Amino acid sequence: MTNTNFDRETLRELAGEGNETALDRLADLADAAGDLGELSELLDEGSMRAGFLLTRRAASTGDLRELQRIADAGYDEAGGELNRLLKTPADRHRD
Repeated sequence: MTNTNFDRETLRELAGEGNETALDRLADLADAAGDLGELSELLDEGSMRAGFLLTRRAASTGDLRELQRIADAGYDEAGGELNRLLKTPADRHRD
């Protein structure tokens, strides 16, 4: 059986060398730990997985400002979620 428990330092080194899979793994680990700061840093480094995870969290809580920030950081789908929430009739938010 293959050992899939990689340490963060190794993943960080690989990500720094441009390995997108390592960057995705770091994003998954940060998400599992609830570390929004690290997810934001990973998005700033170009991790689209981090953008997806942050967008999912922000959309579920209706955090419009965070969705705008994520979109501004380069994850376009956050802009789509932002627009979807903005177009939702106000009556649906009161339920």
